[in-house]
Amino acid sequence: MGRRRAARVRRRRSLARSWSLFRAHTPGMAGLVVLAAFVLLALAAPLISDAGGLKVTHAIGNPQWAHPSSEFPLGTDNLGRSVAAQFVWGSRISLFVGLMATLLTMVIGSVVGIASGFFGRWIDAGLMRVTEWFLVIPFLPLAIVLAKILGPSVWNVIFVIGITSWPATARVIRAQVLSVKERLFVERSRALGAGTWHLTSRHVLPNVAPLILANTTLTVPIAILTETTLAFVGLGDPTRASWGKTLEEAFAAGAVIGRNAWWYYLPAGVGIIAVVMAFTLCGHALEEILNPKLRER
Repeated sequence: MGRRRAARVRRRRSLARSWSLFRAHTPGMAGLVVLAAFVLLALAAPLISDAGGLKVTHAIGNPQWAHPSSEFPLGTDNLGRSVAAQFVWGSRISLFVGLMATLLTMVIGSVVGIASGFFGRWIDAGLMRVTEWFLVIPFLPLAIVLAKILGPSVWNVIFVIGITSWPATARVIRAQVLSVKERLFVERSRALGAGTWHLTSRHVLPNVAPLILANTTLTVPIAILTETTLAFVGLGDPTRASWGKTLEEAFAAGAVIGRNAWWYYLPAGVGIIAVVMAFTLCGHALEEILNPKLRER
């Protein structure tokens, strides 16, 4: 119990020290504030806006192409639907897809990277050939083809993004594992009879976890942008509001060129840029905190 209590104390101190460094990182804190605001917006969507505003049948009688006003804060689209409702509810799908796709990416990339780097030999060779195959094929065309084959669905989009985004993560984690497994504490543990599960769970994984965490925050923006791209080309879920779907419908309705209805496409575009920048700032801050060499610079 004494060892476990000491380990918990060390972890708490480490987390407190990391949080203190993060708070001192101005860009990282700015990104965290923006990200927290959008997360709260997504969670509070049912309280802020009625989901019925997304349906054409509920928009009968509303003015079409209405400019922002007190009744419609972000105006209406070509069908009379509230753009504010589309923005609020769209944040849910965009964030959900980005986070879930990143989770799938991290799980696949971490498993492949740890297995490849730790076991080596034919396992490493086989996994790296598969990884290189995914890296050789252009990412976006592969995602579009898979999304077209699987059909328009939120879960299909998550699967497509996750299954095509893990190779870069796997290679980064593999390189770190190759370094960790050669350290003295791993060799001592192996000499004392530690098994594969003990070595990977107690020594390898804790030492690559900071890298996984930092890589996660940098992968979410890519997942969100990919979801936006798939939705913009018509491969998103047509039954769910998302920022990418809003941009696609705005372009199809002529809001960009014909009507110049900036209130239709601008909120979704600003939301995407803000969330992507927020995750990127948080990711760079974590990378500097968890990497002593970058922190010294």
